[in-house]
Amino acid sequence: MRISREADYAIRCIFHMAREPEKLHLIVDIAKSQEVPKSFLAKILQKLAKAGIVSSTRGVNGGFSLSRRPADITLLDVIEAVQGPLSLNACIIDHKICARKEACSVHPVWKEIREFLGEKLREYSFTRILGTGNSPAGMVRRDSSASRSEGCVFCHTDTSQAGAAGEKTDAEEGNRRVP
Repeated sequence: MRISREADYAIRCIFHMAREPEKLHLIVDIAKSQEVPKSFLAKILQKLAKAGIVSSTRGVNGGFSLSRRPADITLLDVIEAVQGPLSLNACIIDHKICARKEACSVHPVWKEIREFLGEKLREYSFTRILGTGNSPAGMVRRDSSASRSEGCVFCHTDTSQAGAAGEKTDAEEGNRRVP
């Protein structure tokens, strides 16, 4: 399973808002703080609003706010709001795709792993993430003067070396592997 760039940005956005949950947040401020393109962030916020995670207030004094307490928003909520249900294999999401479901020895393994991953992501509310001081990689913004060749701003991994024999790194593909 891969976490899409859109999900990465959504997590950054909610992390930013969870630090001041009562405040109305402007897209421009979130985008600047979390280094997310404004136009992409606007689309992400629409999906988060549709999922009931954020709400918008129109007008001169408008902005976005959390619809729920940070304690009631999990990593799973945010990922599924923008990326859809967790999926390791298409046959787990849509049983009609797999004609071999009954005979497939791997199907129950994929299902068990997906359920475990969902449970782990559900354990991490934004209050828990903020309270531990051990934010997941990338949640603490790096010094903007740091060179991009030093690593990904979000995941703090070295992206200066491409994969073997022309393979793209996860950062080049816009994805981050789930540990």
